[in-house]
Amino acid sequence: MRKSQGVSNMLPKSDERPNVLEHVSENVRRLRRAAGLSQEALATAAGVSRRMLVGIEGGDVNVSLATLDRIAAALGVLFPDLVQQPDRPDRSRINAVAWVGAKPGSKATLLASSATRHEVELWSWSLAPGERYTAEPDAEGWREMIYVIEGELTVLHSGETHQVGAGDFLVFGSDQPYIYANEGGQLVRFMRNVLT
Repeated sequence: MRKSQGVSNMLPKSDERPNVLEHVSENVRRLRRAAGLSQEALATAAGVSRRMLVGIEGGDVNVSLATLDRIAAALGVLFPDLVQQPDRPDRSRINAVAWVGAKPGSKATLLASSATRHEVELWSWSLAPGERYTAEPDAEGWREMIYVIEGELTVLHSGETHQVGAGDFLVFGSDQPYIYANEGGQLVRFMRNVLT
């Protein structure tokens, strides 16, 4: 569900936030066993190497959001099921940092997820000056809704560049690659809804 091309940095363990990679490790292992799948079978179904899956389950590797999407789909669950704390199955308050950029202040936090006809995710994002997030395309029919709180967000999508300033919003189909970028000199903060 969440996607990232070339983005493989999950938040390292800290006292301030849950270790998302640790949650992913435990959740993937638990869900795979509950589904009666071997590591090899899940790796094949998700289109990842067995070595990658072993590393994910061991908490030894960083993993892109797109890879987590593929693993979730292969397990028949949703992305939030992989990143949330295992002892807190309520998706109305996930609050898990799932992406950290190369520049301080750049991160994406999955705040909540709610079932609709399919699924909706609410994210809080921040991008430091010069930071970019490149996303792989989602499945057909997926949509993104962006609301900028502070700064100006540049969204590159379908060969077009959109400048979205504070108080403005953008809605677009996410079944094509797109980029979020902060080309300005101040932090950009925005809310992101993902609708499937």
